[in-house]
Amino acid sequence: MAGRKLDLGQLQALLERVRGLRVACVGDLMLDRYVYGEVSRISPEAPIPVLRTRRTIAMPGGVGNVARNVAALGGVARLGAVAGQDPAGDELAALIAGEPGIEDAVERRAGVATIVKTRFVAAGQQLLRLDEEAAALMGDETAAFTGASGAPVVVDPKGRDFARYGAVDLIKPNASELAAATGLPVESDAEVEAALKALLHATTARAVVVTRAGKGMSLMRRGEAAKHFPGRAREVFDVSGAGDTGLAALGLALGAGTSLETAVEFAILASGVVVGKAGTAVVTPAELIDAEMSQHAAGAHAKVTPLDELAQVVEGWKRQGLKVGFTNGCFDILHRGHVAYLAQARGWCDRLVVALNTDASVRRLKGEGRPINDLDSRAVVIGGLQSVDRVTAFDDPTPLALIERLRPDVLIKGADYTREGVVGGDLVESWGGEVRLAMFEDGYSTTKTVEKMKGEA
Repeated sequence: MAGRKLDLGQLQALLERVRGLRVACVGDLMLDRYVYGEVSRISPEAPIPVLRTRRTIAMPGGVGNVARNVAALGGVARLGAVAGQDPAGDELAALIAGEPGIEDAVERRAGVATIVKTRFVAAGQQLLRLDEEAAALMGDETAAFTGASGAPVVVDPKGRDFARYGAVDLIKPNASELAAATGLPVESDAEVEAALKALLHATTARAVVVTRAGKGMSLMRRGEAAKHFPGRAREVFDVSGAGDTGLAALGLALGAGTSLETAVEFAILASGVVVGKAGTAVVTPAELIDAEMSQHAAGAHAKVTPLDELAQVVEGWKRQGLKVGFTNGCFDILHRGHVAYLAQARGWCDRLVVALNTDASVRRLKGEGRPINDLDSRAVVIGGLQSVDRVTAFDDPTPLALIERLRPDVLIKGADYTREGVVGGDLVESWGGEVRLAMFEDGYSTTKTVEKMKGEA
């Protein structure tokens, strides 16, 4: 049986209900580090890439990331966990103190090593993960807590003995954990249903929901048939922490008194947004509403963004460690050369912004009779390309003001320019960015296309 969809009105009402809701987040706390860099050569010592470090980002992980997501979605998280009295624990404490919406109830224990997970990333891909961890710190204490709570309880389980969590409202394993706990295959819907039924028989939980990556989630209540909910990810960039986001969304929704079906759909939407971000990330109400609205709008239209909103989007990308590229032009009649140029530009960055000259600006540059296509048409066509992430417009003689506002990491122009002739190049390099010149495909230009059309008329 298929689950029902959460519409925009229901989403907005639910987000209002979860605002200020208090959620206890109990479990294993860790420090997540991301080391971002570039790989340009292979080590002479062994056949492995050499990572040139550019920046390092740290954030609370594990139950700390669940708490961050609860707070980001509008709730208030009380974080109950254990950390060591060590430098990593000090760093975690400082990070948690800087997170609004989280009440710190972390116990610092002597003789305990704080869990640290370090991921090394280049070009959006994880090269290696280094885990520094002892045995689970909170497993037995978490299980005991679930039995003492009078509020709705959602458990992201560990190990194979799920019965130790008692009569909780919902257990949320992933597909691998469900298979390990039941000893059953979980590839098809029918196999998942059999495994869910077996797990409910082996525990006293009221319901189980299994996360199935790109296949979405499957829910089964005790004594009822399973319901399958398709995934809603628009783009998968990094799955780190996606389960934490789903757990936070489930807990908030159930705490607000929704049905299990609504809670699952809320979790699917939230997880689908967060996997489009880099690193252990969170999702906000505004992002959920934007994602839901995008389901009802053409993808190309959804990319067209006013400058003020675009500046916030770009800032968010940068916080995620993404490299932002910028290029500009008239792009009047889209042709093969444009497509190749933009694909090459996208290869130099993680997100590409294209700024279009307004109609008046095109006329000043190209003369009367241009543009052939108005700004709205050009924006939708350019936004329809997979290589383009956002489209905006400018009316000034140059895009310098846009570049100053957005502070891109990579500024791209055509190879018909020289480095010295690229407007804003010095500015971008001053904050550590770079200028790239993209090759054109010979024989393709809007001017030539217009001249050919006139000749055939």
